[in-house]
Amino acid sequence: MTNRRREPRTDSQLSVRVWGIDGDGRAFDDHTCARDISLRGALLEGLEHPLRPGDLIGVQHREKKARFRVVWVRKDALGETCRAAVQRLLEDECPWSNELSERGQPEIEPVKSTRQLPSAPA
Repeated sequence: MTNRRREPRTDSQLSVRVWGIDGDGRAFDDHTCARDISLRGALLEGLEHPLRPGDLIGVQHREKKARFRVVWVRKDALGETCRAAVQRLLEDECPWSNELSERGQPEIEPVKSTRQLPSAPA
C-alpha cells in the first residue's frame, strides 16, 4: 500500500480540546489526545462522541484553536471510544505549529472550506 500522506507525521501525544456537533446531532465539548501530528492534520484518539467523515470540528491546543474536517473514523478495540483522522482548514493556523517548528517541519497549505463550525462552548 502506498503512503498517501503529503507531509511527514510527528509522533506526539498532545492534550487537546475538541468540540462540534456529533453524528447524533448533539453539541459536544471534550478533551482527548492528538497523535501523529502534522501541520495539515492529526489522529485524534479517545473520542467519546460519534463523528462522521466530512464533519467539521474545532480543536484547541493550549491557546490556539482551528477548524478541522474529519477524514475517517474508527472504533477502538472495545468499541467504547473512537479515533478520527482530521485535516485542518486553510483559514486557520495550526494549533500545534510551535511544537512542529521546533522539529523543523515547514508550513504547508491546508484544506479550504466554506462551511461554518458552531461556536465553541463557553
